[in-house]
Amino acid sequence: MPEANKTDIQLHLLDCLKGMCDMKKGTIDLVVTSPPYNLGIDYSTYKDTDDRSAFLAWCMDWAQAVKLVMTDNASFFLNVGAAPSNPLLPHQLILALTEGNDPVFTLQNTFHWVKSISVETKNGETVSAGHFKPINSKRFVNDCHEYVFHLTKTGDVPLERRSAGVPYVHKSNIKRWGHTGGEDKRCRGNTWFIPYDTIQSRDKERPHPATFPVGLVEQCIRIHGEGQKTRLLDPFNGIGTSAVAAVRSGIASYTGFDIDEGYLEVTRERLMEEKNKSAHPS
Repeated sequence: MPEANKTDIQLHLLDCLKGMCDMKKGTIDLVVTSPPYNLGIDYSTYKDTDDRSAFLAWCMDWAQAVKLVMTDNASFFLNVGAAPSNPLLPHQLILALTEGNDPVFTLQNTFHWVKSISVETKNGETVSAGHFKPINSKRFVNDCHEYVFHLTKTGDVPLERRSAGVPYVHKSNIKRWGHTGGEDKRCRGNTWFIPYDTIQSRDKERPHPATFPVGLVEQCIRIHGEGQKTRLLDPFNGIGTSAVAAVRSGIASYTGFDIDEGYLEVTRERLMEEKNKSAHPS
């Protein structure tokens, strides 16, 4: 594990729009975030109930600010979920950011973050893995996935596809395909199964109504391919999942904004735990 104190952590109790306007332009290599979804989620401070048009206009504002602080070859991984009764939000948002005469971003890849999955083996056994929130409904099925939109300025940012790859099932393919370079690893594709860690108490271990796993951010860091020189931004810091991923990955810096002091305090506690783990590995 990289040393926890190698990453320069900057946490700001500040609205991200103001915070990013004060940042130097073109200084961020990677942005990973999950904004409020406008689905009535019960955040501690933010009211998640705007009119849809007002919400999309607000997203356009902060997305423009994100673009200004990104380098030309930066990647922006935008995690957006939906409610079964309101499934169009992710699509409306990504269209707002990528369409028109002067789009904010180009959609380069769309990833599907699978939180829970059941698969049948060749032996006929069903294996279920991951966690999901069950829905008590006669109309809708359980929602076990969210979108991760990979946005860039130009649409032609190179990625380290195999850095987040998986081994070949059939090892003969390693020699068969010239692009492998003899390495037993292939591109994972656009379906990412990344489950939440099992927790004992949500109030103590995940005191935030809408989080993603640390592994999701680590995957984005790997596939973007800048390595330890990466400068990461999360404009909606929440309880610091991106900050924890930055420390675990040993990248150069992390900047996070949030308007909730309680969430920032949880972030500091989580970072202290990471520092202690690094100082006293098991």
